[in-house]
Amino acid sequence: MADPRVTIAKRELATLRSEKTIVLALLIQLFIAAFSSFLVVGLVSLYDPGSVEGFDTEVAVTGDASDDLLRVVDEQPSITGRAYASQTTARAAFERGEVDAVLLADRRAGRVFVSATVPDGNVRTTIIVVQLRDALSRFERVERSARSSFLSSTPLDLPPRSDASPYYGFSYTVLLPLLCFLPVFISGSMTVDSLTEEVERGTLELLRVAPVSTVDIVDGKVWAAAGLAPAQAALWIALLHLNGTTVRHPVAVLVVVAALSLLVVTLGATIALLSPDRRAAQFLYSVGVLVAFGGSTLLPANPVNAVARLAVDSVGPGTPVLVAGYVAIGVGAYLLLRRAVPRIGVVE
Repeated sequence: MADPRVTIAKRELATLRSEKTIVLALLIQLFIAAFSSFLVVGLVSLYDPGSVEGFDTEVAVTGDASDDLLRVVDEQPSITGRAYASQTTARAAFERGEVDAVLLADRRAGRVFVSATVPDGNVRTTIIVVQLRDALSRFERVERSARSSFLSSTPLDLPPRSDASPYYGFSYTVLLPLLCFLPVFISGSMTVDSLTEEVERGTLELLRVAPVSTVDIVDGKVWAAAGLAPAQAALWIALLHLNGTTVRHPVAVLVVVAALSLLVVTLGATIALLSPDRRAAQFLYSVGVLVAFGGSTLLPANPVNAVARLAVDSVGPGTPVLVAGYVAIGVGAYLLLRRAVPRIGVVE
């Protein structure tokens, strides 16, 4: 005789085809993973507008310190500086459209003050602002280096410069975690819907007519939902690999996804059993997951950081312990749910 929990799990997976919202979410994830190499170009332009190539900015530079600032501006990629004798002529050129921005650099009391004028808000403005920000940051470093010998005390250090590609950073810190954890949240939501609908329609009581316990019913539903997330993540990782985004430790990443999937699905099942009303259960689940996941990002060993570090092979001696910890938390939560189900009495 087949295990009733496996039968229930198969039934849950079979009903996914009728859930249009879930199917649409899966198709969107499939599209992102399959065409990530094309989508990442447009997405990175939103994530880091300064990475956009092929956009040259003409900047009018004027003021007492214009010579020093102009040298730094000309060293920046995609920016060309033009020297103007006065602020009036620079602004006139800006208004005629001859330049894209104006930088006024004046010396006051031994310091350099720079004010920028850019076009009114649009996408072009965003790119110009980011390019000017990088140029002014470089100018600040040059000025601090030149004046360091005159300082009586060392001021606060500037943040270290990073020459990492924005495409590389976006792929591993945004795109990969998105594709790994979105199925986890969907699986938990699916569990909430499944259990609350069984209670509201009275079909959970019908399942009890068969020689199946409440624990078996919950097991089957949890198994189906928890197994769906790592299966999707494995497919997304394979598609990312075909598009040039290689994950160095795919097995470890899938273990983390499976553990978190079990934890989130267990949370969803617990909420659904305690609050069988579908709307209330979904609200509690959404708030609970949002608070838990958002709070975990404050920790140095949060799930997003763990997946990103595993993907780029930036692992240390504590990484296996961290992965094992996620597994222990997920399994522990599931075992607690199994012990608590007979006491909840949702079908009584």
